[in-house]
Amino acid sequence: MSELYYKSTRSDDTRLTASQAILQGLSRDGGLFVPSFIPKLDVSLETLSHMSYQQIAYEVMKLFFTDFTEEELRGCIERAYDSKFDTKEIAPLVKKGDAWFLELFHGATIAFKDMALSILPHLMITSARKNGITNDIVILTATSGDTGKAALAGFAGVEGTKIVVFYPKDGVSPIQKKQMVTQRGANTRVIGIHGNFDDAQTGVKAIFNDRELEKELDEAGFQFSSANSINIGRLVPQVAYYVYSYVTLMARGVLCEGEPMNVVVPTGNFGNILAAYYAKNMGIPMKKLICASNENKALFDFFRTGTYDRNREFILTSSPSMDILISSNLERLIYLVAGESAETNATFMEQLSTTGVYTLPEEMRSRLADFCGYYTDEAGTAQIIRETYEKENYIMDTHTAVAAHVYKQYREETGDTTPTVIASTASPYKFTRSVMSAIDPRYENEEDFALIDQLHELSGMPIPQAIEDIRSAEVLHKTVCEKDEMEQVIREFLGVK
Repeated sequence: MSELYYKSTRSDDTRLTASQAILQGLSRDGGLFVPSFIPKLDVSLETLSHMSYQQIAYEVMKLFFTDFTEEELRGCIERAYDSKFDTKEIAPLVKKGDAWFLELFHGATIAFKDMALSILPHLMITSARKNGITNDIVILTATSGDTGKAALAGFAGVEGTKIVVFYPKDGVSPIQKKQMVTQRGANTRVIGIHGNFDDAQTGVKAIFNDRELEKELDEAGFQFSSANSINIGRLVPQVAYYVYSYVTLMARGVLCEGEPMNVVVPTGNFGNILAAYYAKNMGIPMKKLICASNENKALFDFFRTGTYDRNREFILTSSPSMDILISSNLERLIYLVAGESAETNATFMEQLSTTGVYTLPEEMRSRLADFCGYYTDEAGTAQIIRETYEKENYIMDTHTAVAAHVYKQYREETGDTTPTVIASTASPYKFTRSVMSAIDPRYENEEDFALIDQLHELSGMPIPQAIEDIRSAEVLHKTVCEKDEMEQVIREFLGVK
């Protein structure tokens, strides 16, 4: 087998090791790092079906992070998937109705971002040591709600790092905001911006690509890296839980080896469902990758028409982590269906940047057959939360509900009864107001923390420590800025004028 390395989606002259790609985050040409090939699992699915989550994670990650020693990688995994998770399983698979819910919210910040952001700081510090880095690493992140807190929790207090998180001031849930603005740690800074997530993400990318600023920071002893899903160190750990899902269904007798499963993923930035596509290419039998959108349905339209168009109204919904019009990780898929042509991909990304639109030719569209897109509106989201509670006594958050309602549409439209895993991406405790109002409108006027107690009474689910911690926590981060002030805020935090 040829040696795996990392290249850019926008040029052919990049060749980095895994640790270098993790440290850099974003390619200097604005592209995303992708592996030179997607490796095949080298352990049988039968063998994997008898392994723990941590063991499966190692078998997946060792194939992508090839310049890490076994000791280094196992150490990162052990430190990531430990007692920070409130269940030994790490990601329980729960059967409700016609689907299996993969609960990815049992980590420190009760969202699926913990699955990758628990390990990223360890991967990054190991990478820095491997590459002789002496600068402090400045993690620069835009968040639509969940990445921010998960990244803050992962990097807070980590020696040799600082972390700056930008979030849309009016575009996250009250619980998401409280989690971020109460974050402790002298190396953390949280900033609200006047704008939406796409504004924050565009600003962060521009800062990454500012060579003059990069030079100034280097002279001051700093260098940027990313904790967003554009970092390959975020994407690869997510592949592990789709492998885990399949072999767990094998272990339970739901699937025989080789039989396919479907996955339904609530999707905004496209990283989570892209990880499922990587798992399929590693050898996991998957029939359909069902991309679930809320009313910001750029991805739904893309899979239905072949045209990606961000020129549309930005809608604030009850599933704010999906309120995204520029799905950054889609670029990695476009690169693959373009036959790994950096030139073709770069042309599409330039069109997206300048006109907001690109259209795939029919030949490229035909390579998207593994995917299908569906969306649901706010009424459908609320309806499935209420229905599932009444029928199954199971309460899901709004993002998971988008996926569950989409799956209902998919089954009705296709009649496909293939065993299906729904990625359950956040605890209902993170979106209590929307969840409780969906169950019964009488909850609409209740105070946020009263709703938490009522959700506990209804569901019987323990109140997560992440929620208890913020009940009376002091607000420590009060900075709000305009979109064009993001660089200045970073300079002030780092003491670089």
